Amino acid sequence: MPFASLAFLAGVLLVQHQAQLPSLWWALAAIPPLVLAWWRPLWLIGTCFVLGVFWASFRAGLILNDALATELEGRDLVVVGHVADIPQATQFGVRFLLDVEQAQLDDAHVRVPARVLLNSAIENFAPRAGERWRLRVRLARPHGFQNPGGFDYEGHLFRNRIRARGYVRADAAPVRLAEGAARYAIDAVRQRLGERIVERVTNHEMAGFVVALANGDGRRIAEPQWDMLRATGTIHLVVISGLHISLIGGIAFFLVRFLWALPGVTVQWCPAPVVGALAALALATAYAALAGFVVPTQRALIMLTVAMSGILLRRRFPPLQLLSVALLLVLLYDPLSVMAAGFWLSFAAVAIIVFIVSDDDRAWWRRLGYLQLAVALGMLPLLLALFGQVSLVSPFANLVAIPVFDTVAVPLTLVGIAALPLSGAVAGVLFNLAATVLAWLWPLLEWLGRLPYAQWVQHTPPAWALAAALVGVTLLLAPRGWPARWVGGVWLLPLFLVRPPAPGVGEVWFTLLDVGQGLASVVRTREHVLVYDTGPRFSDSFDTGEAVVTPYLRAHGIGRVDTLVISHGDNDHRGGAESMLHAFPQARVLSSAPALPFASAPCVRGMRWEWDGVQFEMLHPSTDARERHNNHSCVLRVGSAFGSVLLPGDIEMRAELLLLAQAREQLAADVLVAPHHGSKSSSHEMFVAAVRPKYVLFPVGYRNRYRHPHPAVVERYRDAGAQLHDSPAQGALEFRIGVDGIHVDAYRAAQRRYWFAP
Repeated sequence: MPFASLAFLAGVLLVQHQAQLPSLWWALAAIPPLVLAWWRPLWLIGTCFVLGVFWASFRAGLILNDALATELEGRDLVVVGHVADIPQATQFGVRFLLDVEQAQLDDAHVRVPARVLLNSAIENFAPRAGERWRLRVRLARPHGFQNPGGFDYEGHLFRNRIRARGYVRADAAPVRLAEGAARYAIDAVRQRLGERIVERVTNHEMAGFVVALANGDGRRIAEPQWDMLRATGTIHLVVISGLHISLIGGIAFFLVRFLWALPGVTVQWCPAPVVGALAALALATAYAALAGFVVPTQRALIMLTVAMSGILLRRRFPPLQLLSVALLLVLLYDPLSVMAAGFWLSFAAVAIIVFIVSDDDRAWWRRLGYLQLAVALGMLPLLLALFGQVSLVSPFANLVAIPVFDTVAVPLTLVGIAALPLSGAVAGVLFNLAATVLAWLWPLLEWLGRLPYAQWVQHTPPAWALAAALVGVTLLLAPRGWPARWVGGVWLLPLFLVRPPAPGVGEVWFTLLDVGQGLASVVRTREHVLVYDTGPRFSDSFDTGEAVVTPYLRAHGIGRVDTLVISHGDNDHRGGAESMLHAFPQARVLSSAPALPFASAPCVRGMRWEWDGVQFEMLHPSTDARERHNNHSCVLRVGSAFGSVLLPGDIEMRAELLLLAQAREQLAADVLVAPHHGSKSSSHEMFVAAVRPKYVLFPVGYRNRYRHPHPAVVERYRDAGAQLHDSPAQGALEFRIGVDGIHVDAYRAAQRRYWFAP
């Protein structure tokens, strides 16, 4: 059974790494080899592999077919639907999911995706979970940033069956309709439950934690608190996770089994373990419902069901077989769950526990401590592969935090929920007690999270180093008496010692990052790194400095940024600077912006320096320049013996003509980032002729409201013989300028997956 489940998983994984979904003819072509192998032991494994490919392709194809027609993008549509989850308050309004029943365009019915993600900035519009609304909206296909080390937002939306996103138009008032649907009753209960807890746990810094433990909604937890949970590796304790589901199921099983057997006569009607198993499943299902049956709770519930089935069937199954059945059922229920990090983390953690507990005769307190260390070591390769970082204090933090959460805070919260219909005052006492207990724990977690080496952060390991590390941890965690267990440490070394490739002396690696309507780029030489602009800040909790620039640098093993150039003060160029400087505080900052919230020096024409055989020269602005805003941008030229890059920021024609008068000879460049995103007010014909670029890059947003780049500008560069690239269609663009010429790598094409936007 384990090999069959793993073969099915391999088939599902193969599909997720394809640029296009495999044709069903592929599965049919695999039938003859399977028939030939009928009498061989590999037949079952091969069959499960083919079934995994077929099942994942079939389910993914259904989601792909639920797409928004291109001609409907940006059009005013009237939709009717139900709010499908608890709406999220944002800095500018509210964000919510809508399950669409019908849609109209100019009084004609049209087909739109079944589930869409909407934002609204309409004042006093506060939709609630389960409500039915008529809204005027504008929709677009899912489109996210595509960068090395970055988050795949398109994949996230696809996995959650969200095939369009947009916003509610303010020129037509939303209309709430009377009818509702019973299928959304749980979400409505969850929202009301969170509100009632907040009403009773007032002015308490841990109130968001209690809400998260009650209904799985962690959006009331402050961002600094999330950061501390990540640093200590305890983030899994805050949401309704598999650990909580298992705990509640276990408590219900042993408690109900004891109470059922207490009278004595009841066991004659039904065995106590069977009643306990049914109670465990019932309570665990109810708790998973409070979390909205999100994917982690679905997996945990399936695993618990498999475990309890042994009791109900009165058979004893080996733990490995139970885990294999659970894996297969989870993949059958949702093959796309392999796209979520939680899938790998949950199954890996359980597999490690099964592996080490099966032959452990230590005292319980030693076994508990060893379990934490073993899970931390076993998860190390996976965490570095998924996130590029791992908490070194996680074993100690979890050793203390797990008992506090699972034996005190969670039970108090659940009893409080049960007490709410009977006495709000009693429930409030229980909720406040849970918050107080967590508040007592919090200083310890903060102390651990702020230790100098609380987290290990490094580059993303290559696949072969990850495979070697898996062998290493298996050896290190092998049972006592296994020969040469210490060799596992040698297998782990490539995970840390193998470094990503870097430019040679005199070479330049330039990357234009995909940050939407904005600019962020990285220039690398052999030993130095320069970041030119950091992209926009979209809200107080999201900016591209933290979401794009820093993950890119971390993924490439860059631990130090030497210089940060902020071309000018517009948000789309400097919005992510503070987040990036928080991660790389040693960077020298140059900027033309007059007032920044961090220390900086002015960029001035004539500044020159050399790194590793590569020359850097600032061409604009002059010390006596009177330009402001866009035309005051820092213009940087990076040149080497093998090629050059020109970064002009947002200058427009006035500054371009000034550059022609002051520095015409220095303008020639092989790679040009189009001034001002290719706007009509930039890229003068004389400027284009002076630069003579071979490659022109347009850093623009998907369907941006400015319609950048302007068609006339595009045609101007095309007439000049340049190759044109843009970030929405190609994602991050990397140019390696070296002895072998200039090589271009478009991330969206190189890493293409079938769910990517066309």
